[in-house]
Amino acid sequence: MAKSSPTFTCSACGASYRKWAGRCEACGAWNTIAEEAPLSAGPSSKTLGASRGRAIALTDLSTEETPPPRTLSGLDELDRVLGGGLVAASAILVGGDPGIGKSTLLLQATAAFARSGLKCLYVSGEEAAAQVRMRAARLGLQDAPVALGAETNLRDILTTLDAERPDLAIIDSIQTMWADTVESAPGSVSQVRAACHELVSFAKKRGTSVILVGHVTKEGQIAGPRVVEHMVDTVLYFEGERGHQFRILRAVKNRFGAADEIGVFEMTGQGLSQVSNPSALFLSERGQASPGSAVFAGIEGTRPVLTEIQALVSPSPLGTPRRTVVGLDGGRLSTILAVLEARCGIPFAGLDVFLNVAGGMRVSEPAADLAVAAALLSAREDAALPPDMVVFGEISLSGALRPVGQTENRLKEAQKLGFSQAIAPSRSKIGGGDGLRIKQMPDLTAFVGDMFGAG
Repeated sequence: MAKSSPTFTCSACGASYRKWAGRCEACGAWNTIAEEAPLSAGPSSKTLGASRGRAIALTDLSTEETPPPRTLSGLDELDRVLGGGLVAASAILVGGDPGIGKSTLLLQATAAFARSGLKCLYVSGEEAAAQVRMRAARLGLQDAPVALGAETNLRDILTTLDAERPDLAIIDSIQTMWADTVESAPGSVSQVRAACHELVSFAKKRGTSVILVGHVTKEGQIAGPRVVEHMVDTVLYFEGERGHQFRILRAVKNRFGAADEIGVFEMTGQGLSQVSNPSALFLSERGQASPGSAVFAGIEGTRPVLTEIQALVSPSPLGTPRRTVVGLDGGRLSTILAVLEARCGIPFAGLDVFLNVAGGMRVSEPAADLAVAAALLSAREDAALPPDMVVFGEISLSGALRPVGQTENRLKEAQKLGFSQAIAPSRSKIGGGDGLRIKQMPDLTAFVGDMFGAG
């Protein structure tokens, strides 16, 4: 049998190489490539042909199965993101920046599930048991029936889980787990992949729900190989700015519910508190109408959320004007500025542009294009938009305004919060906005002419 050649893998991005190199060509990181132990040789094609396996039970597409049972934690924002509660034998991966509040959120969630009747076990690989108990005391959770352990050896953890048979196990974090069968350091690609595989397999075989905490890279992605995200059923990101008290729990993958669903929390001295109406919270500090401010009616998952988009335009003393964006895609800003100049004749050359989404919210849907353009034009012309107006619509490269989905939900949310005017693209399915004065614009030129008397 031919000897398997060694494989070298980058611990930062998971790229594989035939030989060692000092710098990873895929992600550009230095000194992250290490040799990975080869997998044991499996059965050859000849032996596969000689032995017969068991037949797979097949069904058709019309077979009806009962939906998986769910357990509610009592934290409505968490239950919403999970798709309606915790599913038994599910594997969940939670990622977020250091210090954003992942451990606090999961400790509160574990206590809530334990009080609802589940047998819960919390394993910390980053903190001692005394540190976790101190956090629980600060949060007022010291009386919750949660079993606590501090360990990084994967074999010992699996033995404990098999003996205790909990309904829910929290592993904080997957990067600290160490499998003695893998010859590499904790946190490496091999260790993370092996630990995740063993824990997910245990969850499926024993019916235990497992929540794994994952670190993120400087690009905001969960550290380790992407295969970890494929192994689990649900991937959640805990987002937020350190200067803001708001935290967003976002589902980017969910086999048991809607993806892109969000839950909103507020960081307080007693831990994370739920925000049932995020639109009102994001707009609570909005004062009098001022230039450079526009309210965007967006959709996050199945929830309409109103946020304030702020812009500042000022003459630049530099040869190359600055473009600073917080909470939005910088490439999208460049596209909107180019369309304004090419289609509407409004230049931004020689002007610094600063764009921000208030409250630490991140907006990714193209429906925010028109609100961004409105904030930019309001700041450039030093003309405030009406304070009771919401704006939404996608801008094409030709300058046309394209309709967006869930228009009715956007308008209903705006009306509920007291807005009386709305700007929407033509051909939008208008409904649910009774009491709102709705202007439908065919293109960006018509919007500029109507709102600012130019174009």
